[in-house]
Amino acid sequence: MKEQLAFLDSLNINLGAGEMVVVNIILAIVMFGVALGIKFQTFKDVFKNPKSVIVGILLQWIMLPAITCLLAIVLNPFITPMIAIGMLLVASCPGGNISNFMSSLSKGNVELSVSMTAITTAFAPLVTPLNFWLWGTLYCRFASVRNDIPTLEIPFMDMLEQILLILGLPIVAGMLFSHYFPNGAKRIMKPLQLLSIVLFIGMVAVSLSQVLAALEPRWEVYASILCALLVVVLHNASALSTGYFGAKMMKLPMQDRRSLTIEVGIQNSGLGLALLFNPAIFDPALWSHNGGMVLITALWGVWHIVSGLTVASIFRRMDK
Repeated sequence: MKEQLAFLDSLNINLGAGEMVVVNIILAIVMFGVALGIKFQTFKDVFKNPKSVIVGILLQWIMLPAITCLLAIVLNPFITPMIAIGMLLVASCPGGNISNFMSSLSKGNVELSVSMTAITTAFAPLVTPLNFWLWGTLYCRFASVRNDIPTLEIPFMDMLEQILLILGLPIVAGMLFSHYFPNGAKRIMKPLQLLSIVLFIGMVAVSLSQVLAALEPRWEVYASILCALLVVVLHNASALSTGYFGAKMMKLPMQDRRSLTIEVGIQNSGLGLALLFNPAIFDPALWSHNGGMVLITALWGVWHIVSGLTVASIFRRMDK
């Protein structure tokens, strides 16, 4: 399995300057649309019934990256360091923008889901680079010893600067627009969120096409993609389990368990792709062999929709 994944790492997947501009614009639209649903009152409401939100934030910001790092270490004999770093990047991203719909489908606590998405998205410009740097550095030190390779430097300051620019500005703009123009925000919120989902799917599709275009159609290639998908399935299952069993251990109501399962299991992999393709963060001269990272992140964008809808359907049937 490691040989197949190493083959993916040998690929160099980068976008041109014009394509990168398009990716940043798409990400800005997606985050602006998400931010329209973030109200300043949301942060005040957390203190009225804080337990479930605090548990959810701890599971999302601390437990998921920690368990991902542990999973990467356990899988070290079978995966490459670049695959592991891709996993950690996904785990460091905030919740995905389709989690609220899936929470509603599962008959979970939609208000909790919205609060979680709002808080994790609002603080993503700070939490995402910090988590990626912290857990990525920890894993890289382990990998350098076990795999006898140079220690990779996780780009903390570069990521912080870029993510504040490409993520922070549209989030603040969306929140301010919603606050000062609530009627206008209500009119454009649903169409913009639908557009965001379409653009997100398009971003994932383009990323996958970039990887596939660099591959030759032979069975070894398909075996490599299958191995990467197996890693994604296992990683996503661990994320969903972290949300469910973490909420269960804290004795949260079943509705809250459902929402936290989905919130922790649905990640904004579109943000991960935008960061991966940003040369100011991942310098192509230093991160030239990034095919495995790109494929892991792109496959997450596909698989978490499948797994999220499956889990939501199972939860929904439990009430019948």
